[in-house]
Amino acid sequence: MVGHRGLRRRITVLGSTGSVGCSTIDVIRAHGGAETYDVRALTGGRNAALLAEQARIVGARRAVIRDEAMLPDLRAALAGSGIEAAAGEAALLEAAGEGADLCLSAIAGAAGLAPTLAAIRAGSTVALANKESLVCAGPLVRAAVAEAGTRLLPVDSEHSAIFQVLEERHAEAIDRLILTASGGPFRDWPLERMRAVTPEQALDHPNWSMGAGISLDSATMFNKGLELIEAEQLFPVPGEAIEILVHPQSIVHSMVGYRDGSVLAQLGTPDMRTPIAYALGWPARVDAPVERLDFVALARLDFEAPDAARFPALRIAREAMAAGGLVPCAMNAAKEVAARAFLDRAIPFLDIAALVEDVLEGFDPSPAADIDDVIAADALARTRAREALDRRARRSA
Repeated sequence: MVGHRGLRRRITVLGSTGSVGCSTIDVIRAHGGAETYDVRALTGGRNAALLAEQARIVGARRAVIRDEAMLPDLRAALAGSGIEAAAGEAALLEAAGEGADLCLSAIAGAAGLAPTLAAIRAGSTVALANKESLVCAGPLVRAAVAEAGTRLLPVDSEHSAIFQVLEERHAEAIDRLILTASGGPFRDWPLERMRAVTPEQALDHPNWSMGAGISLDSATMFNKGLELIEAEQLFPVPGEAIEILVHPQSIVHSMVGYRDGSVLAQLGTPDMRTPIAYALGWPARVDAPVERLDFVALARLDFEAPDAARFPALRIAREAMAAGGLVPCAMNAAKEVAARAFLDRAIPFLDIAALVEDVLEGFDPSPAADIDDVIAADALARTRAREALDRRARRSA
């Protein structure tokens, strides 16, 4: 991939040791590695061994680990490679703000917001796999993109699908967006059975191989609620014109409906390396090491409406989107606390959504003036969520 002035395309990957980050390394390696891309930096959370291995594979110039206690391990793993090792929040923001041609933002959760903004302000095109950046601070992110004169390339499979088939020159003719959802592992479970769901069952996604956080979000369908809010921020369509449809095979990744009745869809095997490759190659298309779709073997595609009783997260997300301001940020923060509590076996599965609703009741919908407002709302929602957990624990004691 040739970048500016005939040079290799400069790339930074934020969150390279997570599931999306690992898939990104696969795509970079499959498409020529260091011969094709100038990898300026890779960043990770705590897995120094994997981060060092990835940096060596793609010939990265720098490897940054967020947990400063892991810096000695990272340095030891990179000894003799000539790759710079750094650690801590400041080093992460420095790597993000270096100004690569493309920065793939894949840090999970609200922690990805500040690095994403740093990359945007540095003028990088940002391939966004961190949906929380737009959920928590969509207007701030979009304003930063406009000011820097750059753009976002969506990496979530659903938003990448829409991006690929949305005809910008005919934006006024768009009638609706249709986000597809696998339905997760509990799509057809009765509510009574869902009350006894274990963390192991919730993390066993039927179609996708993902990290624990997004696997659980898929099981509750909070991931689709986040994607609903993200889609409203990314595309020229009001929230009420965005539909969600359960599609168990995860082959149709999303669709765009037009006023003439046409519906354009992007299809592919459920493999994150396809949307990652699309972002890394954009505006061209590059090879991706994925299985090709076999329609004869597939035979059928099924669709159904999501069950509102089983998955209240969708209603909660729509209400948060309608409220606007900092309410979506609070929803995400409360969801992260509730999800952690479930994985720690402190609350049952169905209480995840209930706890989020408790936190959002009466939450101030004022818009964020800056990132400090976002950070404050996130912290307040987390505090409220922990207080709600304490109340539940006292009642059950």
